Amino acid sequence: MVESLLGSSLTAFIFVTVLLLGFGALMTGRACANTWKPYWQVLAYSVPLAAFGRFLKWSLLSADGLSVSGFLIDLFVTALIGIVSYRIFLARNMVRQYPWLYQRDGVFSWRDRA
Repeated sequence: MVESLLGSSLTAFIFVTVLLLGFGALMTGRACANTWKPYWQVLAYSVPLAAFGRFLKWSLLSADGLSVSGFLIDLFVTALIGIVSYRIFLARNMVRQYPWLYQRDGVFSWRDRA
């Protein structure tokens, strides 16, 4: 059941999608936050990243390369990791860049300095 939904084995999903693509998504979110790009660009960069993950699973692990559900799950995981890292690094940049205006208010946000 899980293998037909993922389009690959659970081990391949964890290794390729979560570890390899997750690291790529983490770096993508960080790069977009450090260059002050909008968050939707992280989503746009997640599409080729997920497609590359499907290609890796197909070419190296003989998984189903045309699995739509597997691609959508890979896309969701990479986009989620990318957006979370984007918000973390954006909050860090806002506080670091404008310390007289903002202070940290949790991991994902900042607030005005009163």
